[in-house]
Amino acid sequence: MDEQDTGMKVVHLLRAITVELDRIGERFAGLHALHPTDVRALICLLDAARAGLPATPGMLGARLGLNSAGTTAVIDRLERLGHVRRERDSGDRRRVLLTVEESAVALGWSFFGPLIHEIVTIMGRFDEADQAIIERFLNDVHEAVAQGPAGPEERPHPAASASVVHVHPESPPV
Repeated sequence: MDEQDTGMKVVHLLRAITVELDRIGERFAGLHALHPTDVRALICLLDAARAGLPATPGMLGARLGLNSAGTTAVIDRLERLGHVRRERDSGDRRRVLLTVEESAVALGWSFFGPLIHEIVTIMGRFDEADQAIIERFLNDVHEAVAQGPAGPEERPHPAASASVVHVHPESPPV
């Protein structure tokens, strides 16, 4: 493939953004005694809340690609640090729901807020039509990445990535 092709340039830019976002996430994790998987777990839980989906240990494990023991370890760490709480589902007492504590949301905003505001400012430089194109492009890229190059036997269950969550400026970071 031609490295000067516009499509390839975009692929390389997306990869560079991913690397930088990973570094930022790792820095946040290191500052707050978190494992990078803990940060991804918080993101999954916040995305589920934003989408109005119940956040259960099973859902979290599926989205993170962890087995039951690994999922429990992540939840235990986050609960011990005061970032997450387990609650019984009022509709089905057998089911446990996970909720991100407000203190964790505030912690995320204090770290990621300036970057989020900068990105929102950048988006504001585009007119509504361009913003719609950018959003459609990023949603399509997200879908392609979520499908990944893996064979069907290696892909997560559809319920694990059932919803595309649109992030808005007022959405909690992390």
